[in-house]
Amino acid sequence: MLFRSLEPIAALLRERNIVVISDEIYAELTYGDAAHVSIASLPGMAEKTIVLNGFSKAFAMTGWRLGYVCGPAELIAAMTKIHQYAIMCAPTMAQYGGIEALRSCEPSVQAMRGEYDARRRFMLGELRQMGIECFEARGAFYLFPSIARFGMEAETFCERLLREQRLAVVPGTAFGESGEGYIRCSYAYSIDTIKEALARLRAFVEMV
Repeated sequence: MLFRSLEPIAALLRERNIVVISDEIYAELTYGDAAHVSIASLPGMAEKTIVLNGFSKAFAMTGWRLGYVCGPAELIAAMTKIHQYAIMCAPTMAQYGGIEALRSCEPSVQAMRGEYDARRRFMLGELRQMGIECFEARGAFYLFPSIARFGMEAETFCERLLREQRLAVVPGTAFGESGEGYIRCSYAYSIDTIKEALARLRAFVEMV
């Protein structure tokens, strides 16, 4: 599915002088039958693609600020010149942590992905039971449910939810104008916390 989605884009770009910057930080956190496919892996695209990734999401190393970039040698060389005069290297501790993550932590990544998937499906089901429409996200650890039926702007909905139920979600407009009518909910919490959050959300929507 992902290959079929990317191939028409790759076909359009192959004959054009356009470089793709592909942020793949959530590559390891995908759900369902379709595995992540990098556009750089498609024929003729490696030499036209800069792939950005890191250790924050797949290895739960947020805060360690350890990432990497892959791309054509001449572009990486130019990026390195800018980088080396802008900052120092990543902390030694983070680098050793990254090495250990790559060598030993794949079983933990799989277990984490399975746990996130269970939370994702639980939250999606609960939202739909409340009558809240929500696209089934197939990656990361967020859902983006629609609040259009409540007749409130996203920011107003979030402010009222925070004041009345002490539950924080992010208005969709934080990600651009097209996010109006949506909120972003994270399921990167324990299942007990998610259950409590959903109970508070249910109480709120039943009153509005």
